[in-house]
Amino acid sequence: MTTPDATGPARPFQDKTVAITGGTSGTGLRAAERFLAGGANVVVNGRSAERGQAAFDVLEAQFPKQVALSIADCSDYAQATRMVQEAVDAFGGIDILFSAGASGAGSPKPFADMPPDEIRDAVMTRFVARMYPVHAAIPELRKRTGSCVVMLTTDAARHATSGESMIGAYAAGIIQVTKVLARELSRDRIRVNTVSMTLTAGTRSWEKIFGNESFEKNLFEKAIARFPFGGAPDAADVADAVVFLASPQASQVTGQTLSVNGGLSFGGW
Repeated sequence: MTTPDATGPARPFQDKTVAITGGTSGTGLRAAERFLAGGANVVVNGRSAERGQAAFDVLEAQFPKQVALSIADCSDYAQATRMVQEAVDAFGGIDILFSAGASGAGSPKPFADMPPDEIRDAVMTRFVARMYPVHAAIPELRKRTGSCVVMLTTDAARHATSGESMIGAYAAGIIQVTKVLARELSRDRIRVNTVSMTLTAGTRSWEKIFGNESFEKNLFEKAIARFPFGGAPDAADVADAVVFLASPQASQVTGQTLSVNGGLSFGGW
């Protein structure tokens, strides 16, 4: 998958500002490249100053003066609010929020084997980290015409998978919130959509899953051979869907969740 040509005639995000949580790696970073190529100013957010600076340097080299960096943990509301304010300070406002970042404490395992703290932390690090930036950004999104939110979730919400009880629970919550927010914010002409991932190459989650022997690795190794197209989607595939949902071409799309799953999750596995 190649990055769109920044010099081409199609610049659908010209003069728009995009804030991306989790924008320093994986799907968030790939989406940042595409928004920048489409003419946007982009604020990339992450928790790691080291990863953040590395991503910023790469993006800034390609798209000078279009990129800003915000280091903040969006599972903390004060930091999520600061991230929004830093985006406003950098470029004057926010037109598009891509809420992709979540540290994802814990790993897939049978529910009965989870310590109680892991049940709690799954909600705080996976669900709340996606919701806080949206809540904090709404006042700024209301100031812009044609603004929108895109969130990231997982197909564990749609298909029961052993070991993914809490992951599926947070993911289903995001899908429901997408529908409700789309209804609530329609009066402000703010669209809200979500992209649902499956096992996705080119992400930190992929590296974590297959980096060590674990229940999680054994679980997902079974899935790889079942992709109908011979392999898993990668972060660029997911980013393409995100950018479409944020684009003028999707101006009549809201309240929807689009799965980018390579056909894996038609009926569960």
